[in-house]
Amino acid sequence: MAQPRIVTVTGAAGNIGYALLFRIASGQLFGPDVPVKLHLLEIPQAVKAAEGTAMELDDCAFPLLAGVDVFDNADAAFQGSNVALLVGARPRTKGMERADLLAANAGIFGPQGKAINDGAADDIRVLVVGNPANTNAVIAQNAAPDVPPERFTSMMRLDHNRAVSQLAAKAGAAVSDIKNIVVWGNHSADQYPDVSFATVDGKPAEELVSEDWLNDYFRPTVAKRGAAIIEARGASSAASAANAAIDHVHDWINGTPEGQWVTGGVYSDGSHYNIPKGLSFGFPVISVDGEYQIVDGLDLSPATIAGIEHNIAALQEEYDAVKALGFIK
Repeated sequence: MAQPRIVTVTGAAGNIGYALLFRIASGQLFGPDVPVKLHLLEIPQAVKAAEGTAMELDDCAFPLLAGVDVFDNADAAFQGSNVALLVGARPRTKGMERADLLAANAGIFGPQGKAINDGAADDIRVLVVGNPANTNAVIAQNAAPDVPPERFTSMMRLDHNRAVSQLAAKAGAAVSDIKNIVVWGNHSADQYPDVSFATVDGKPAEELVSEDWLNDYFRPTVAKRGAAIIEARGASSAASAANAAIDHVHDWINGTPEGQWVTGGVYSDGSHYNIPKGLSFGFPVISVDGEYQIVDGLDLSPATIAGIEHNIAALQEEYDAVKALGFIK
């Protein structure tokens, strides 16, 4: 059997972590022939709960699970990691200013980025799930100067999956019939779900749906889906977030289907679609040889350009705020 791959999951005792860990241990992240070793990172007061989850993982007797270790120290948790799923984050609470939220998360993701820089494997791949995911990814990436910046990604696959599901339902199609949707920008209500290049069973999506439906239902439904789920079930969308994280990393490592792209929150080097350098932005991406590549050269409509510019402004404001606080250079 191959050498086990080490996957570090932060916030491992939380709901998303719980939904993630068993799927990783069963082989759904890398594939059915790749053994895994799990590193669970938690704050000290949640270590006992994480240890309980580790007991359950042991009790499943997954053939591919080569071990589970629980940590409350980031340096130890990221030692030798091949994949890092940064789930744990400081949520915004009532009365909390945005600058306070960004500073609190910088105190989490900055040290984790440094620990990744100092101890992770050379092939480390990082997905930031904890919100605000795009800016938290930027914070972690800036704290890891020795890791290629494109190895830090943010959670946009959940928005992509939501968009695929909504379009399939409207068109009366299977989700497997939907190709080449993209959700530009930010994992927030600012995002811009775009069907300009999407097809449904080979037919252009824009021929099957109206502009009124796109503007009045599709885009706001996708953008606000997380809030709708909280309203409906009294808890956040942990299982679908975990599923999207699995999808994101699986495709990153194993490749996207030929002729198709997905949405990835990836590092902007400033050379694509006028997105400023340094932002973690939702782009159409393909994965080739284990690396995400931005799909370039798409002819964007004025509406799409406006949606992208709105997202640039929102993310640049967060970037500038974090920079002013001294957490990025």
